[in-house]
Amino acid sequence: MSEKTYTVTGMTCQHCVDAVTSEVSGVAGVDAVAVDLGTGNVTVQGEGFSDDEIAAAIDEAGYALA
Repeated sequence: MSEKTYTVTGMTCQHCVDAVTSEVSGVAGVDAVAVDLGTGNVTVQGEGFSDDEIAAAIDEAGYALA
């Protein structure tokens, strides 16, 4: 299992965390998502997902990679 951390801009509340977690969790190959609201870091664990797929999921949630 691999782990990658992305920095997301624009998250300000628990709703933001929930939206990002929900969208990123739906990406094929993602096993776990941890969002740190304070730092804006989103840590993704799993196999077979791409940076582009994670970026698209974050965009779908209404946010962007830094």
